[in-house]
Amino acid sequence: MIANIMLMAAPSGGESGNPILSFLPIILMFGVFYFLLIRPQTKRQKDAEKMRTELKKGDHIVTAGGIHGTIEGIKDNDVLLVKTATDTKLHVGRSAVTTVKTK
Repeated sequence: MIANIMLMAAPSGGESGNPILSFLPIILMFGVFYFLLIRPQTKRQKDAEKMRTELKKGDHIVTAGGIHGTIEGIKDNDVLLVKTATDTKLHVGRSAVTTVKTK
């Protein structure tokens, strides 16, 4: 009786499927992750970098800290002189800018 149970539990070694079909679910999951997560994230990063490189004097900006102001000047190509509503001038890193407001 124990021998019969062992034979029933043993996998049949005669049939082996196509190895590509066994990896198909993993390939499909990677494709879904790429198009739903990775690709949009890289597009957002490229758009943000393009926006930061196109900053110029007179642009109304919002920083990551929530400071709203107008660019008065650009120093060393990565430091912005920002004038706030209270006529305070701040030195802000270009990477801190999150949005450019339209007039």
